[in-house]
Parts: sequence; C-alpha cells; structure tokens
Amino acid sequence: MNSQPKPLSVVLAGGGTAGHISPLLAIADAIKALRPDAAILAVGTPNGMETRLVPAAGYELATIDRVPFPRKPSLDLVKLPGRLANAVKQAGRILDDAKADVLLGVGGYVCTPMYLAAWRRKIPIVIHEANTHPGLANRVGAMFTKHVAVAFPDTPLRHARHVGMPMRTAIAALDREAGRGPAKQLLGLDADRPALIVTGGSSGAQSINRTIAGAVTALADAGIQTLHITGRGKAVKNDDGAPLAADGYRQVEYVDGMENVYAAADVLLARSGAATVSEVAAVGLPAVFVPLPIGNGEQAKNASALVNAGAALLVDDAALSAEWMQSELIPLLTDQARLADMADKARRLGVRNADQRMADLVLEAVSE
Repeated sequence: MNSQPKPLSVVLAGGGTAGHISPLLAIADAIKALRPDAAILAVGTPNGMETRLVPAAGYELATIDRVPFPRKPSLDLVKLPGRLANAVKQAGRILDDAKADVLLGVGGYVCTPMYLAAWRRKIPIVIHEANTHPGLANRVGAMFTKHVAVAFPDTPLRHARHVGMPMRTAIAALDREAGRGPAKQLLGLDADRPALIVTGGSSGAQSINRTIAGAVTALADAGIQTLHITGRGKAVKNDDGAPLAADGYRQVEYVDGMENVYAAADVLLARSGAATVSEVAAVGLPAVFVPLPIGNGEQAKNASALVNAGAALLVDDAALSAEWMQSELIPLLTDQARLADMADKARRLGVRNADQRMADLVLEAVSE
C-alpha cells in the first residue's frame, strides 16, 4: 500500500511592521491557493505587529527573540554573538518541529537567525525584499540562496529577480471605476466632488497633518473634498483644542480596508513606503508622494519610477506647504484629463500578481 505524501511544510519569517507582515500574509494565501494541503507557520518576534495580524489572518505564529544589530560600538554589540546564537537555536527548533520543506523570509530582525538555521539544515531559502535599499537580514540571506525576489527592479540584491510587491487580493483585483461610488459612500464622501485622500500611514505624519490643516479652506474653495486619515491618536485640532472642522473636510484616525481609499480617491497624498507605492501603481491611482525625511532616502527612491513616468508627483517634506498645495495640487485635482493620464501610466507600471509569483518561486525552490 502506498503511503500518502507528506503535506508541504512552509515556514514564513518576517515581522515588526505592516510592511513586512502584509506581503508575508499575501504570499501565505497564494501558497494555500496553489497547495491547499500546505502546512504554513509564520515566525516573528514577541512584540511585533505580527502577534496580532498573523493570528487574525488565520495562520499559526511562532516567535523567537528579537536580535537587533547595533550600528555603533556598545555593550549590546558585545552581547550580540550570544544573543544571535540563542536565536539561531530557537529558529532551528521551530524548523525541526515544523519539519520545514522551505523557509521564506521577507526581512526584519527575525530573518537572520531563521536564514542561518535553515542554511545549516540545508532547507531551501526563498527571500522577498520589499524596499529599494535591501535590509541587512535579506542581504545576509541572499548569500545562501539563488531564490531571491524584489519588489522594485533596481534593488541591489544578489540573484534578484523582479516580481513586484505581494498584496491583498482586495487591492490587487480592485476595479477603481466600478468601486468608486460605493467606496465614496462608505467613506462619507460626496459622489460628485473631486476627492483628495491624505494619509501618513497607521502612525500618522505630523508635518503632513499640519499642512493639510492650513490648506482646507483653499481646497474647499476649489470644490475639492478632503478625507484626512490622521493616524491613531493624532487628530488635527483647532487653536481651541476642538477637532478641526471645515467645509468639505473630514478627518478620521484610521480606515480599515485601503482598497476603499484607493477606489474613492482622485488623488492620494501619502508617504512613499514600498507597499503604498506598489499598491497605487497596481490600482492605477494618481499620487502625491511626500517621502519620509529621515533614513537613507529609500522612500524617494521607491517613488522614482512612478514620478519619472509622470504617474505621480514628489514633494520634499520640508517643501510641502499650503502654498504648494494651492499652486500644484489643486490644479491637478481639477484636471480630469491629466488625472486619467496619470492613472494609465501608473497601471502600466503596476504588478498585480506578485503573490502568485512568490508562491511559484517557493514551489520551485522545494522541487530542486
């Protein structure tokens, strides 16, 4: 009697931020669609957003200790070898208990020990890098595998192949034209007025919030309505401490379901994180990007392809002002032909099936 083949066991590592967790979950869903028998285990750290988001998506989560790599000499640097060795042991136990056939990593503190433990066990490693500047963990992991995928074509990572950014099906499959009316109604927007939607991400962006507060009157006078997603705990207030209120202006701290934002907006004003840039391209949404002014310039680079193609505008954080919005953004929002052209150019650069490409890459790695 033939024994049944062992179900495919896939371990996915990554976490800390939604920028890691969202593509991880999209890849997990795509693997399950291809191989319903697959056993999937996610691995993160005990204090990251993954502790909430992974179980909510229906997947099991294991955790290992967080091992940050100090950037300068310190006591933490002295302790690093011992901490890393302990995390590699934890990672090895997880891989052994899962009888892992393959490890997929998307970056973050958890990935370095997971890559090292998988390499020691000769478990195939697959990597997805979301940013134009690859993180340390994925630079290390790329030394151990040729199965390396990137969201942006010019990401300098060994063996990289461009697959795009895995994203939720609700976004990847979005039809903005069909969804515009219902989305505007859901978000409390007028169906007949141009809509600017502003977001600084889940944690908000105070500099953007201040600029919008100074521009609401000019926007309303131009017939533009504004939905301002301020970030949790970052409501925009008047001088008297009351929430800012103006004609055509509505603020909320958070929106559950960015697909509705993408459908309702005529223009999105946002930071240019890798996921946001990839998603607005996939759905064909004109955008104004305000890169985060700290870090290594990665957010400006994320947006460069869309900006160079004429699908988006880019303005430095320090240059974003009520005057800039009046001279540049308001004319854009009232020019339907230009918006249609930008949307078309964005769609041409968008990748909607990166999750399926990653699932294929995982199965390719297992079969070799």
